[in-house]
Amino acid sequence: MKTLTQTDTQLFHWLFGLTAKRDCRWIIWMSRTGDGHLYLILGLFLWLFEAEHGALFLYSALLAYSLELPVYLILKKFLRRQRPCDLLQNFSAHITPSDKFSLPSGHTAAAFLMASLIASFYPSMLILVYCWASIIGLSRVLLGVHYPSDILAGAALGLSMSYFSLSLL
Repeated sequence: MKTLTQTDTQLFHWLFGLTAKRDCRWIIWMSRTGDGHLYLILGLFLWLFEAEHGALFLYSALLAYSLELPVYLILKKFLRRQRPCDLLQNFSAHITPSDKFSLPSGHTAAAFLMASLIASFYPSMLILVYCWASIIGLSRVLLGVHYPSDILAGAALGLSMSYFSLSLL
């Protein structure tokens, strides 16, 4: 476990070092596409205007997010992993995190959940949406608020909740 933590911290330092002295507006913008507003707008748009899959997509998304959110909150509260910006010395993140703990990444969980749903209903979008979700995850490390393993855990959470919700409908 110690080796994993050391590797995670080293990878974090290397990735964050790429942005340490740069203007990060575009990274912040990419991260904000994972804040959740886009998901609601997309779901409602599809529900209103896409007769073939729109309603089922919206119901799947609502179910998946209603399953994902409590699991996410329980994991955060139970694991209580401090964010790199709070734990590491002489370090400042590019943004202020929305909560105290980092594991799992909620932005990444939500992005991979949405990407998985979109890819399931609209397979031609698969590469685009998984690239977008990956960029959101990477942005959270580049901004200094998550370790790489937080991103992997968030992706696993989002994917598993998406697949589970799709299996129920």
